[in-house]
Amino acid sequence: MPTDLPNLLTLSRIAAIPLLVALVALRHPWADVAACAVFSAAAITDYFDGKIARERQMVSGFGRMLDPIADKLLVGAALMLLAGMERLSAAALYPAIVILLREILVSGLREYLAGLKVSLPVTRLAKWKTGFQMGALGTLLAGDTAAAALGLPFLPVSFIGEAMLWIAAVLTLITGWDYLQAGLRHAGHDTGKPGTRSHPAVRP
Repeated sequence: MPTDLPNLLTLSRIAAIPLLVALVALRHPWADVAACAVFSAAAITDYFDGKIARERQMVSGFGRMLDPIADKLLVGAALMLLAGMERLSAAALYPAIVILLREILVSGLREYLAGLKVSLPVTRLAKWKTGFQMGALGTLLAGDTAAAALGLPFLPVSFIGEAMLWIAAVLTLITGWDYLQAGLRHAGHDTGKPGTRSHPAVRP
């Protein structure tokens, strides 16, 4: 049910996005601290909603559908905020693009494989990717201004965040390739069963 605790935690990630946008838009050091806190709290719910659902046997179709959507909305919003507010260096735009494109790729693969009744399991390396990715985005949302507000002007927060973003991008390429290969293997066995599409779509 949508009101189960795991689903409420998942929904909270989506609800956090408008608050995150508003805080970053303020362009104030303490707002950046708060944005980092909001994003970090939202990212942590990604771990607990799945853990609680498994432990309490509350896994549902609604939760399986909503969880990856909430993750991608949160990550996409954070990346666009950082780029739009010029919080990323020119070099850091490249890993940001890689991460965003990989999210779109995996979403498309999951949608296609769902039609074949095939699930796309999350690998251990993908979990590491998520950890670095969420850590990088939270750090970049804080930025050097937040470090100064906390009395740590010597801490290169933005540099650390961008370094983590590059690591996440490398892991993103590796896991994205693994997922693409898995999708292509199943696509090779698609023979036009009901619910599948084995020919190009005809667009008006």
